Amino acid sequence: MMSLEVLQAKIELRELVDAYANLTDEKNITDQMLLFTPDTRFKVYMGSQLVSDVIGTKQLEEEFTGHASIVKRYFSINGQHVVKVDGDTARGVVHSQIKMVREEDGKEVITDYSVKYDDTYVCQNGTWLIKERASHYIIIEARKLHG
Repeated sequence: MMSLEVLQAKIELRELVDAYANLTDEKNITDQMLLFTPDTRFKVYMGSQLVSDVIGTKQLEEEFTGHASIVKRYFSINGQHVVKVDGDTARGVVHSQIKMVREEDGKEVITDYSVKYDDTYVCQNGTWLIKERASHYIIIEARKLHG
């Protein structure tokens, strides 16, 4: 049987990953950094290849700001979120669909990303934060946006 504390943690962790997605869509990187521990580690894999490995929110904010500057708009949807809570730490997997619209040669191009996040969370001062996130971009499809 699941304890009330574990259920509460699972709800808070779901709210954490949804807040991350919402803040991405809003391009609110400053508030997004508050969802991470200051010493966070954020990795990005395209297929099996590691393409980015960032440590700390200062460097992460710079990376996200650079990326957001070339994206006109984002749209994110979170699917499954499976977590295992162990006291003040937890591990989780989130499946997300992310759409990014950029401009190329005067035309809007939309890229659909199917992403699996492998996360490690910690609860500090009563708040769950992302300690580590490995983003696995599994399917990537780009096309011109019509309409």
